[in-house]
Amino acid sequence: MDKRVVVYKVMRTVFAPLFYVLFQPKIIGRGNIPKEGAAVIAGNHKHALDPILVDISTRRTVRTLAKKDLHDGPFGWLFRSSGTIPVDLHAKHNPEALKAAKEALRDGELVNVSPEAKRNYTDELLLPFKYGAAVMSEDMGASLVPYAIVGKYKPFGGLTIIFGKPFKAQGDAEMTNRKLYNSIAALLKKVMPKEELQSKKITSFEEWSSRNEKTS
Repeated sequence: MDKRVVVYKVMRTVFAPLFYVLFQPKIIGRGNIPKEGAAVIAGNHKHALDPILVDISTRRTVRTLAKKDLHDGPFGWLFRSSGTIPVDLHAKHNPEALKAAKEALRDGELVNVSPEAKRNYTDELLLPFKYGAAVMSEDMGASLVPYAIVGKYKPFGGLTIIFGKPFKAQGDAEMTNRKLYNSIAALLKKVMPKEELQSKKITSFEEWSSRNEKTS
C-alpha cells in the first residue's frame, strides 16, 4: 500500500473518533459519494476543520486541496505525507495543483475542493467560485459530488454536512461551474436554519461572474 495512504488512514483512525465525540456531526447523503472511481467532491468552506468532516464521511482516501502555507509551515510534513495537494491562494492560477489533482483523478481517487478558495466570513451564502473543480471534472470526465456544511464547530452537536447527487461535467467549464454553484446553494438552503438563511445575501452565479475574472 502507498505510504501516503497508510499515513492518511492512520490519521483518520486517530482523529475520526475524537471528531465524532467532540462535534457529533450529522452526515446526510454519504451514499452519494461513489464507492469507487474518480470523483471531485466540492463544497462551501466555513472552517479549517472542514476537510476532516469530509474525510470521516467516507471510508475512501480523499485528496484535499489545501493552501500552500500549511505545507510550508511547521506541520508541513504532516500535510505532505498524507497526500494533500498544495494550492497558492495568492496566485490567479495554480497549474501545478491542477496537474496533481488530475493525476489523482486519473488514478481513480477522490479529490476534495473548496471552490470558494477561502473561508467565508461574510453574510454571503456563497463566495464566487474558482474554476478548478469544474476544469478537473471536464478534463478528466470525473463526476462532481456537491456538499454543504452548516452549523458551528462547537462541542456536542449543531454541525451538519449534506452530500448531493453526483453529476457529470456539462461539456463546458462555465456550465459545470454554474451547476456546481447552484447545487451547493440548494443544499445550503435545504439544511440551513431558516433564521440563518434569512440573514444571508444570495448572489447568483451570473452576478458573481460579471464581477470577477475566471481563476483556477
